[in-house]
Formats: sequence, structure tokens, C-alpha cells
Amino acid sequence: MNLAALARSPYASIVYVAVAWLVLVPLFSINPRYLPPLGTVIADARSVWPDLVAGFWRTLVETVLGFVAGTILGVGFGIAFAYSRLLERALFPIFVALQTVPVIAFGAIVVIWFGNTIMAKVVIALYLAFFPVAVNTLRGLELADPQRIALMRSFGASRLQLFLKLSLPTALPNILIGMKLAVALSIAGAVVGEWFGDTVGLGVMLLQALYFEQIPRVWVLIIACGLLGTLLYGVLAILERRYVWWRPD
Repeated sequence: MNLAALARSPYASIVYVAVAWLVLVPLFSINPRYLPPLGTVIADARSVWPDLVAGFWRTLVETVLGFVAGTILGVGFGIAFAYSRLLERALFPIFVALQTVPVIAFGAIVVIWFGNTIMAKVVIALYLAFFPVAVNTLRGLELADPQRIALMRSFGASRLQLFLKLSLPTALPNILIGMKLAVALSIAGAVVGEWFGDTVGLGVMLLQALYFEQIPRVWVLIIACGLLGTLLYGVLAILERRYVWWRPD
């Protein structure tokens, strides 16, 4: 990779932001309450490094479990809605109404049901993740070309063959879009779930930092959540580029 290509790469933007932060904050004497110097943030991260690593791992596990469960549930409901309009008319409005319930309110009920366990955080992450996957699965399956469906039927293709060889491949790019949205929402669900009571996690550390007004710590945790989201989004982008590279007509 030459220098010009390296300068245009997505990783270079991280360096640009870091350099701008390093230079502009002292240059314009920005109040640390709004944006502390980058060196202060790095020093704070080093001071809590073991807790930060443990919290990152815990939130990562909660996020991945909630995301995977939400994706499976979302794809399942999306397929069911695509093949049963009665089920779609009966349940889809309920799912839409559930999504309007603030996650804080839903999280309180989940904690009552499951206690302050990792299961509660996973369920909250699942709650936020499944809906975009379900909607994109449904819309993706609806994109299957009716002429191709008719052609395959004329050759005697069964409903299962139509699904596996035409509808599902057509829907996969949309499903990946839903999964990319869901992974960000899963992180939000896991972090909010930790606010209801836990001892480990980025959400716990964020709540403590806010309580004691530790501004550099808040920025450390914002960066950690960003790294977590970027990591998971990057995995999905690699899977998409490798296995779902086509687009529906």
C-alpha cells in the first residue's frame, strides 16, 4: 500500500482525529470540562487499565450474546411475516409499539424478571437488536423477482427450493444491513442494562464516572464503546464483503 492509499484508508481518519485533538485542544485552550487534552484521557485510561479491560470484555460478551439472539429472532420473525400475512398483521404492529417503549422502562421490567444477571443485559440487547433485523429480512424477502419465481415454479421448484435458491440470497444484503444497525443497538442495550446494577462493564464505569464527574474517564469510556462498535461492525463488514458481496437487482 503506497502513501496516498494509506492516507485515504479508514484507519487514517482515526489518526487525523487524534492529531487534531492533540493539537487543537491546547491551541484554543478548550475547557477540560468540554474536552480534556488527549494526554489526560490516555493517562486516565492507563490508571484503570485492568478494570477497563474487564469491563470491555463483559460488555462485549453481553453485546454479542444479545446481538446473536436478536438476529436469530429477527430473521425468524422476518421469514414468518413474509410467508404469513396474517401473522404480520397480527404481530408487526405490536413489535412497532414495543419499539416505542423507552429502553429504560423495558430494562426495569427485565431486571425484575431476571435480576441483576448477565441474562438481563442480554435480553435488553436482544430487545433493541431484533426489530431492525426482522424488518430488513421481511423487506429483503419481498424483493424476490416475481418473474424468476414464476420461472422456477414452471420448472417444478418447491417452496423450500424457491426460498433457499432465490428469496434468501435476494434478502441477504438487506439482512446484513439490519444486522449492522442491530449491532450498534445491542451495545446501547448492554450498556443501559448495566446501569440497573452490576459491578463490571463499560456501563458501570460510565455511570460511576458521571456520578463523580470524572470527565476524562467519560471520554475513555466513550472511546472504548466506539472501539467495541467498530470491532463488531468491522467483523460484519468482512463477512459481507466475503460472503454477501452481491446486491439485489
